[in-house]
Amino acid sequence: MRGGTSKGAYFLAADLPADPAERDALLLRIMGSPDERQIDGLGGAHPLTSKVAVVSPSADPRADVDYLFLQVAVDRPEVSDRQNCGNILAGVGPFAVERGLVPAAPGRTSVRIRMVNTGGLATATFPTPDGRVEYGGDAEISGVPGSAAPVVIEFPPGDGPLLPTGSVRDMIDGVEVTCVDNGMPTVLIAATSLDVTGYETPRDLEEDLALADRLRGIRLKAGRLMGLGDVTDTTVPKLTLLAPPRHGGAVTTRTFIPVRCHPSIGVLGAASVAAGLRIEGGVGEGIARLPERGDRVRVEHPTGFLDIDTSLGTIGDGRPRARRTAVVRTARKILDGTVFPRPADPALRSQLASPSQQTPLSPSAPPSPPAPPSQPAAPSEPHPAQPPGGHR
Repeated sequence: MRGGTSKGAYFLAADLPADPAERDALLLRIMGSPDERQIDGLGGAHPLTSKVAVVSPSADPRADVDYLFLQVAVDRPEVSDRQNCGNILAGVGPFAVERGLVPAAPGRTSVRIRMVNTGGLATATFPTPDGRVEYGGDAEISGVPGSAAPVVIEFPPGDGPLLPTGSVRDMIDGVEVTCVDNGMPTVLIAATSLDVTGYETPRDLEEDLALADRLRGIRLKAGRLMGLGDVTDTTVPKLTLLAPPRHGGAVTTRTFIPVRCHPSIGVLGAASVAAGLRIEGGVGEGIARLPERGDRVRVEHPTGFLDIDTSLGTIGDGRPRARRTAVVRTARKILDGTVFPRPADPALRSQLASPSQQTPLSPSAPPSPPAPPSQPAAPSEPHPAQPPGGHR
């Protein structure tokens, strides 16, 4: 499925091995890693198209389903659960309805989702006319051609601090930063403080080796300040360079994830940027042009913009706290079927980094048959039983 501006494979937890090491080894084979082209698997040779969602019924009374996000490295035998993905999140609700985990409501369906990676919650609402997920619509998002049905995602206030270092500004390697976490640990940096404009293309920024070296040093130190420990082998925190807007938005961004420069911006990263811009005294002050009214903040990125509704309040000691965060995304089912991973390679299994040590997903229901196609173009035969060696 495409979720927002990312693409990934969505699985029921019951259809994957319960052991994290076995699961990760299987996902590497399914996605075609490690190989910079991922030629022998489903991956698209880029971090944004090498993602996995694992979904199951939730035992949490506040949620309908659990969603575990896994980032499958392209050129390394590595599967990480150290971060969330708000774009892939956009497809979780439709997938849950397609697989029968949540019944479709008349007209529109809301699915309450527990994001296992962080323990955060989200509610995704999308059209379900006649009891089927409707993917077609007129919502457009930058970075995706055409239009699709809107998926409205609302995030309740999180339990963690919006400013994980406890400071509005921190000095790292002589550069002032604001470290913020409104769903994604993110370091905000004025682009000019790193001797770039913030309007460069992602490719130009990626080829700037001096910039890459400075960003790496900042990220490693910011990770410890934010309570994330040694982030050498993780994809968080993200680093976002800020510059004044050029197209009527609030700010221009260039985001590193963490080495590649994002061609747009992630949903949760944008949520953290938008909240960070509203913090009085943050590094975005004097750069961003916030709207005089309303909660909507338009975050410009290399291929367009992303609108985030965000408002802040304060907690007892006066520290800022996110009060409301919402975003409109789209999702589309691309394929529903069986994948045949390449044969297991014992040598690769031995190279696999330590499997993710994540809070277990809730016990899953038995694998369910796929729901009928949401927008059938022509009558189709039902899927056969899973063939040997295949995974739904």
